[in-house]
Amino acid sequence: MLKKALLHSSAKLDGDDKNNSNERLEFLGDRVLSLVIAQILLQMFPSENEGDLAKRHSALVKKHTLFTVAESLCIGDFIYMSEGEVSSGGRNNKKILSDCCEAIIAAIYLDGGLIEVSNFIKRHWISKIMDTQSPPKDYKTTLQEWCQTHSSDLPVYKEIERLGPPHKPEFLIQVSVKNRLAIRGNGTSKKEAEQNAAKLMLLDLKH
Repeated sequence: MLKKALLHSSAKLDGDDKNNSNERLEFLGDRVLSLVIAQILLQMFPSENEGDLAKRHSALVKKHTLFTVAESLCIGDFIYMSEGEVSSGGRNNKKILSDCCEAIIAAIYLDGGLIEVSNFIKRHWISKIMDTQSPPKDYKTTLQEWCQTHSSDLPVYKEIERLGPPHKPEFLIQVSVKNRLAIRGNGTSKKEAEQNAAKLMLLDLKH
Protein backbone atom coordinates (compact mmCIF):
# COMPACT_ATOMS: atom_id res chain seq x y z
CA MET A 1 0.00 0.00 0.00
CA LEU A 2 2.89 2.37 0.77
CA LYS A 3 4.34 1.80 -2.69
CA LYS A 4 1.04 2.81 -4.25
CA ALA A 5 0.94 5.91 -2.01
CA LEU A 6 4.30 6.92 -3.48
CA LEU A 7 3.23 6.40 -7.10
CA HIS A 8 2.68 9.67 -8.96
CA SER A 9 0.24 9.71 -11.88
CA SER A 10 3.11 10.33 -14.32
CA ALA A 11 4.43 6.81 -13.59
CA LYS A 12 2.69 3.45 -13.75
CA LEU A 13 3.21 0.16 -11.93
CA ASP A 14 1.28 -2.10 -14.31
CA GLY A 15 0.26 -0.98 -17.78
CA ASP A 16 -1.55 2.32 -18.19
CA ASP A 17 -4.24 2.02 -15.53
CA LYS A 18 -4.46 5.49 -13.97
CA ASN A 19 -6.08 3.96 -10.87
CA ASN A 20 -2.65 2.53 -10.02
CA SER A 21 -1.48 6.02 -9.03
CA ASN A 22 -1.88 7.54 -5.57
CA GLU A 23 -4.76 9.88 -6.50
CA ARG A 24 -7.52 7.78 -4.90
CA LEU A 25 -5.44 7.37 -1.75
CA GLU A 26 -4.90 11.13 -1.72
CA PHE A 27 -8.69 11.61 -1.72
CA LEU A 28 -9.06 9.35 1.32
CA GLY A 29 -6.03 10.76 3.13
CA ASP A 30 -7.45 14.26 2.94
CA ARG A 31 -10.58 13.11 4.81
CA VAL A 32 -8.66 11.04 7.37
CA LEU A 33 -6.33 13.94 8.18
CA SER A 34 -9.28 16.30 8.57
CA LEU A 35 -11.01 13.95 11.02
CA VAL A 36 -7.94 13.24 13.14
CA ILE A 37 -6.90 16.90 13.35
CA ALA A 38 -10.45 17.83 14.40
CA GLN A 39 -10.32 15.23 17.19
CA ILE A 40 -6.92 16.44 18.39
CA LEU A 41 -8.04 20.08 18.47
CA LEU A 42 -11.17 19.25 20.46
CA GLN A 43 -9.00 17.50 23.05
CA MET A 44 -6.26 20.13 23.22
CA PHE A 45 -8.43 23.27 23.20
CA PRO A 46 -11.60 22.40 25.17
CA SER A 47 -12.52 26.03 25.84
CA GLU A 48 -12.19 27.39 22.28
CA ASN A 49 -15.27 28.15 20.20
CA GLU A 50 -16.07 26.57 16.85
CA GLY A 51 -14.78 29.54 14.85
CA ASP A 52 -11.32 29.49 16.44
CA LEU A 53 -11.09 25.71 16.13
CA ALA A 54 -12.01 26.01 12.45
CA LYS A 55 -9.15 28.49 11.89
CA ARG A 56 -6.67 26.14 13.53
CA HIS A 57 -8.02 23.19 11.56
CA SER A 58 -7.77 25.03 8.25
CA ALA A 59 -4.14 25.97 8.89
CA LEU A 60 -3.17 22.42 9.88
CA VAL A 61 -4.70 20.61 6.88
CA LYS A 62 -3.75 23.08 4.14
CA LYS A 63 -1.34 22.13 1.36
CA HIS A 64 1.55 24.16 2.74
CA THR A 65 1.46 22.30 6.07
CA LEU A 66 1.34 18.95 4.29
CA PHE A 67 4.27 20.08 2.15
CA THR A 68 6.40 20.94 5.20
CA VAL A 69 5.65 17.52 6.73
CA ALA A 70 6.54 15.82 3.44
CA GLU A 71 9.81 17.76 3.31
CA SER A 72 10.71 16.77 6.86
CA LEU A 73 10.18 13.11 5.92
CA CYS A 74 12.15 13.48 2.64
CA ILE A 75 9.16 11.99 0.80
CA GLY A 76 10.29 13.51 -2.49
CA ASP A 77 13.28 11.16 -2.60
CA PHE A 78 11.01 8.10 -2.69
CA ILE A 79 8.19 9.09 -5.07
CA TYR A 80 7.83 7.01 -8.23
CA MET A 81 7.45 9.44 -11.14
CA SER A 82 8.38 9.77 -14.78
CA GLU A 83 11.80 11.05 -15.83
CA GLY A 84 10.10 14.08 -17.35
CA GLU A 85 8.47 14.91 -14.02
CA VAL A 86 11.80 14.48 -12.23
CA SER A 87 13.61 16.78 -14.67
CA SER A 88 10.92 19.45 -14.22
CA GLY A 89 11.47 19.53 -10.45
CA GLY A 90 8.76 17.09 -9.43
CA ARG A 91 10.60 15.84 -6.35
CA ASN A 92 10.41 19.32 -4.85
CA ASN A 93 6.99 20.28 -6.22
CA LYS A 94 4.74 21.57 -3.45
CA LYS A 95 1.53 20.02 -4.77
CA ILE A 96 3.07 16.64 -5.59
CA LEU A 97 4.64 16.34 -2.14
CA SER A 98 1.54 17.48 -0.26
CA ASP A 99 -0.67 15.11 -2.27
CA CYS A 100 1.73 12.25 -1.62
CA CYS A 101 1.67 13.00 2.10
CA GLU A 102 -2.12 12.66 2.04
CA ALA A 103 -1.80 9.36 0.18
CA ILE A 104 0.62 8.03 2.80
CA ILE A 105 -1.86 8.97 5.54
CA ALA A 106 -4.51 6.94 3.72
CA ALA A 107 -2.15 3.98 3.33
CA ILE A 108 -1.38 3.98 7.06
CA TYR A 109 -5.10 4.17 7.82
CA LEU A 110 -5.95 1.26 5.51
CA ASP A 111 -3.08 -0.90 6.76
CA GLY A 112 -3.12 -0.04 10.46
CA GLY A 113 -6.47 1.55 11.26
CA LEU A 114 -7.49 4.78 12.95
CA ILE A 115 -5.27 4.42 16.04
CA GLU A 116 -2.13 3.89 13.96
CA VAL A 117 -2.79 6.81 11.62
CA SER A 118 -3.73 9.05 14.57
CA ASN A 119 -0.36 8.31 16.16
CA PHE A 120 1.41 9.16 12.91
CA ILE A 121 -0.44 12.46 12.55
CA LYS A 122 0.10 13.42 16.20
CA ARG A 123 3.82 12.70 15.88
CA HIS A 124 4.28 14.94 12.85
CA TRP A 125 1.68 17.66 13.53
CA ILE A 126 1.94 18.21 17.28
CA SER A 127 4.79 20.74 17.01
CA LYS A 128 2.78 22.73 14.47
CA ILE A 129 -0.21 22.75 16.82
CA MET A 130 1.89 23.83 19.81
CA ASP A 131 3.70 26.54 17.83
CA THR A 132 0.45 28.50 17.60
CA GLN A 133 -0.89 29.42 21.04
CA SER A 134 -3.68 31.53 19.53
CA PRO A 135 -5.78 30.71 16.44
CA PRO A 136 -3.85 31.46 13.21
CA LYS A 137 -4.63 34.57 11.21
CA ASP A 138 -7.24 34.10 8.51
CA TYR A 139 -6.45 36.88 6.04
CA LYS A 140 -9.78 36.68 4.20
CA THR A 141 -11.72 37.03 7.44
CA THR A 142 -9.51 39.89 8.61
CA LEU A 143 -9.96 41.72 5.29
CA GLN A 144 -13.72 41.22 5.42
CA GLU A 145 -13.81 42.64 8.96
CA TRP A 146 -11.78 45.66 7.81
CA CYS A 147 -14.22 46.29 4.96
CA GLN A 148 -17.22 46.00 7.27
CA THR A 149 -15.64 48.62 9.53
CA HIS A 150 -14.55 51.06 6.81
CA SER A 151 -17.03 50.40 4.00
CA SER A 152 -20.36 48.72 3.37
CA ASP A 153 -18.89 46.81 0.40
CA LEU A 154 -17.23 43.45 0.97
CA PRO A 155 -14.05 42.37 -0.87
CA VAL A 156 -14.60 40.73 -4.24
CA TYR A 157 -12.44 37.81 -5.41
CA LYS A 158 -12.03 36.90 -9.07
CA GLU A 159 -10.03 34.14 -10.74
CA ILE A 160 -7.79 35.82 -13.33
CA GLU A 161 -5.77 32.91 -14.62
CA ARG A 162 -5.12 29.21 -14.12
CA LEU A 163 -1.71 28.00 -15.25
CA GLY A 164 0.02 24.64 -15.45
CA PRO A 165 -1.27 21.12 -16.08
CA PRO A 166 -4.39 19.78 -14.31
CA HIS A 167 -2.37 17.78 -11.75
CA LYS A 168 -0.37 20.81 -10.56
CA PRO A 169 -2.27 24.02 -11.35
CA GLU A 170 -1.29 27.53 -10.31
CA PHE A 171 -4.11 29.99 -9.64
CA LEU A 172 -3.99 33.78 -9.93
CA ILE A 173 -6.73 35.50 -7.93
CA GLN A 174 -7.58 39.20 -7.86
CA VAL A 175 -9.17 40.85 -4.83
CA SER A 176 -10.92 44.21 -5.10
CA VAL A 177 -11.77 46.60 -2.28
CA LYS A 178 -13.76 49.82 -2.71
CA ASN A 179 -11.56 52.87 -3.47
CA ARG A 180 -8.41 50.73 -3.67
CA LEU A 181 -6.41 49.30 -6.55
CA ALA A 182 -7.06 45.60 -7.07
CA ILE A 183 -4.32 43.26 -5.89
CA ARG A 184 -3.46 39.77 -7.08
CA GLY A 185 -2.19 36.71 -5.28
CA ASN A 186 -1.22 33.26 -6.48
CA GLY A 187 -1.26 29.74 -5.04
CA THR A 188 -1.55 26.06 -5.85
CA SER A 189 -5.26 26.15 -4.95
CA LYS A 190 -7.96 28.81 -5.27
CA LYS A 191 -8.24 28.97 -1.49
CA GLU A 192 -4.52 29.54 -1.05
CA ALA A 193 -4.45 32.17 -3.81
CA GLU A 194 -7.38 34.02 -2.23
CA GLN A 195 -5.64 34.02 1.16
CA ASN A 196 -2.43 35.34 -0.40
CA ALA A 197 -4.33 38.06 -2.26
CA ALA A 198 -6.13 39.07 0.94
CA LYS A 199 -2.81 39.16 2.81
CA LEU A 200 -1.27 41.48 0.20
CA MET A 201 -4.35 43.72 0.27
CA LEU A 202 -4.13 44.00 4.07
CA LEU A 203 -0.49 45.02 3.78
CA ASP A 204 -1.48 47.67 1.22
CA LEU A 205 -4.25 48.98 3.48
CA LYS A 206 -1.71 49.68 6.23
CA HIS A 207 0.05 52.27 4.05
